[in-house]
Amino acid sequence: MLELGASQNEQADDLIKDGSEATFMQDVVEMSQKVPVIVDFWAPWCGPCKTLGPALEAAVTAAKGAVRMVKLDVDQNQAIAGQLQLQSIPTVYAFWQGQPVDGFQGAVAGSEIEAFVTRVAAMGPGGEDDGLAAAVEAAEEMLTAGDASDAAQTFAAILEEEPTNAAAYGGLVRAHLALDEVEQAEAVLNGAPAEISASAELEAAHAQLELAKQAASAGPLDELRAAVDADENNHQARFDLATAMHAAGDLEGAVDQLLDLFGRDREWNDGAAKAQLFTIFDALEAKDPIALNGRRRLSSMIFV
Repeated sequence: MLELGASQNEQADDLIKDGSEATFMQDVVEMSQKVPVIVDFWAPWCGPCKTLGPALEAAVTAAKGAVRMVKLDVDQNQAIAGQLQLQSIPTVYAFWQGQPVDGFQGAVAGSEIEAFVTRVAAMGPGGEDDGLAAAVEAAEEMLTAGDASDAAQTFAAILEEEPTNAAAYGGLVRAHLALDEVEQAEAVLNGAPAEISASAELEAAHAQLELAKQAASAGPLDELRAAVDADENNHQARFDLATAMHAAGDLEGAVDQLLDLFGRDREWNDGAAKAQLFTIFDALEAKDPIALNGRRRLSSMIFV
């Protein structure tokens, strides 16, 4: 399956090449009018270059034509290094439409390299919608893998290209929440354009933010369990127990407690159990089995 606009006969040799001062205009400036070009400034004596270069090449190859790479030995191309005022190597610059648009210095983690290449690829014309969709998918994978910081950077870069990308807004909120940056997550939501405020991604993000705020004040699980065991009709204790269970990652247990509470007194606290259940369901993907099962069980109780 092709990704990011690659042609079937695209070869790695076309994507990555050694450059020089003589070919810089053609390989970088002119080529970047069509597709983003990453330039890796290195030297044979540079230790970090020996690990960064192959990792960067692998990420560029994985982008399958959405970005190209030129390797420049600074010892052999001192004039260009001087023009760009390189302070150290390795240094990596991304060029788009003839101008440097992104870059970094020094050795970085593999996840940061992948995030960088994803951001750069999304700038290109592969087309933009396909490139941004792939960038969102890559950022989601980073978030799932625990690389919340890199995911946040990638989501933010996507929003620079497309300020109304609801998926990127939702992802950026979740990335901040994963980093325990609740205030930043709320600021992102508050800054979302009005035209996407009712999107499913932002509604889910609102629910996730609300649950994160609740988690910050969740009580101790053991004490709340003991309170419910001592009085099964202590509705506040059961509600607080569900909140604490959700904060601890036991989503299914939290749903069970709230359904139990709803069955005991659906009108308690202005229908708080039902409202909290919908908050949890909205925060999950529509096809999540916990959400699907929970909605079915709640519906069966409502329409009894």
